[in-house]
Amino acid sequence: MGDYNEDTAFLGQTGPHFWMTFILLNTIFVSTGFNGLYIVFVGAAPEHRCLVPEVNLTAAWRDAIIPVTEAHGREVRSQCRRYKLDVVRNLSAEGYAPGTDVNLTGLEQEACLDGWSYNRDIYPDNIVTEWDLVCDDQWKVPFASSTLFVGYLVGSLISGQLSDRFGRKKTVFISLGAQSISVLLQSFSQSWRMFCIMFLFVGASQISIYISAFVLGTEVLSKTLRVMFTTLGAFLFYGIGYMILPWIAYSIREWRTLLAVLAATSVVYVPLWWYATGVTQETSGISSHGRRLRVCRFIPESPRWLITQGRVTEAEAIVRDAARKNKVEAPLVIFRGSESPPPSKTYTVLDVLRSKNMRCITLMCLVLWMAINVGYFGLSLNTSNLSGDPFMNCFLSATTEVPAYIVSTWLLKRCPRRALLSTFLAIGGGVLLLIQFIPPRLEYVALALEMTGKFGFTMAFGIVYIYTAELYPTVLRNLGMGICSSAARIGSITAPYVIYLGTYNKALPYILMGSLTIGSCVVNIFLPETLNRDLPETLEEMQEWQGWCCGTKIKNYAENGGSGHPQKQN
Repeated sequence: MGDYNEDTAFLGQTGPHFWMTFILLNTIFVSTGFNGLYIVFVGAAPEHRCLVPEVNLTAAWRDAIIPVTEAHGREVRSQCRRYKLDVVRNLSAEGYAPGTDVNLTGLEQEACLDGWSYNRDIYPDNIVTEWDLVCDDQWKVPFASSTLFVGYLVGSLISGQLSDRFGRKKTVFISLGAQSISVLLQSFSQSWRMFCIMFLFVGASQISIYISAFVLGTEVLSKTLRVMFTTLGAFLFYGIGYMILPWIAYSIREWRTLLAVLAATSVVYVPLWWYATGVTQETSGISSHGRRLRVCRFIPESPRWLITQGRVTEAEAIVRDAARKNKVEAPLVIFRGSESPPPSKTYTVLDVLRSKNMRCITLMCLVLWMAINVGYFGLSLNTSNLSGDPFMNCFLSATTEVPAYIVSTWLLKRCPRRALLSTFLAIGGGVLLLIQFIPPRLEYVALALEMTGKFGFTMAFGIVYIYTAELYPTVLRNLGMGICSSAARIGSITAPYVIYLGTYNKALPYILMGSLTIGSCVVNIFLPETLNRDLPETLEEMQEWQGWCCGTKIKNYAENGGSGHPQKQN
């Protein structure tokens, strides 16, 4: 088969076809933004205390039956304990007054045997209030959050195979439908277990949308728009969807209705599947007048994928339709190559780990991806625990992502990757370690620092994708990115439990995330630089791309006149 870029060069680098495809594909990422983190509101724990049933108690005893405890340096009413109801009822009947006639600290306590009373000012109804996911069952909320990320892991493993088997476009739209149905069924959950099971499907379908649309964009768009799509478009539109989420949640406080509305939003993507007929196809210089092929008027299938499946006629129909939209004339025969490429070697995970140098780079990349995802999703899930309005906190957290993606895209064109990534990891980790020293009365300072940390993690999130892709050779790039993506999923699965540690000590999540991030910053220093260097094609080229890793050192390209392979030093 000939070179696809050369065969389709007549389309140009921009034009209505490419711009429309670019915009429509990016709008799909909006759905992944507001369908990914609604657990922040659906699983938020409102203020609560033990429910006191309607028994003969004086007003003073009804108020005093909840013990006072110390939490985060201040006295608060216990959320999980009460004084034993039978004892309090007897004391009330005998006319004793709490605190004067009776020493409350000496009374026996018990668990909330009659349930809980919730403050419903912010969250009138969510899974916490409906299924009493507090106190001994508080762990069920981070477990539910982690099932979403387990779904991400499953979806990451199967979406590539589905995309290669059935096509990029089909996988995108099937995944959109699966996400919508999963969220809708989740809104009908009658138990916490059913909610978690459906959350697994939500995560799997959502990451499948992201990966399949990402691949489709890289294969359909021109080189100019492809760079913008992979470095800015997908991340930015995800951030826009994330910004929309708190406004929808603010307007719809009932969790079942909220999920139903979010599920219904996928309906707007249905018209993008629309096909039209009427394209006359010519192949091999022979006119086939009267033969009509279906061509999508909005988001097309990948012609590259169609060619690999032997469906050259359909691929040419899509390219001719693109030429019509761009107002250029297509040649009589578009894809001239007819010879099959020689069989290439199939690489496995063992090849990524075969050499010492490659193991070293892979191990360091795994640490980076895991640490970044723990920090990013940890701070994203923590917005409901911050002081102030939770909806505004979530909106601010999402807003920090937009400039972060824009700035990171601009900096990636000019600055060394290693220095950039280390800088923003140091900012994110350093801020998290600093937050614990902020006095409780300066809550807005703590909020500002947390948003600064989120900015640093988002910058690192955008940079690490490009950096990792540049480290691996072409023959192993997809496999290497897949392994790193799996490590990222492990980090995101862990993130809810890191935030859960805050129920024991408020500073513990920040200390853990900050220390892990600073550690990954140190690890990143030992990776090789990739700015202004050609992408490695073979395993041998990657093995010569080592920095201070594994006992080897590389001279700067300038020492070799900017050409040839870097020289190793012991």
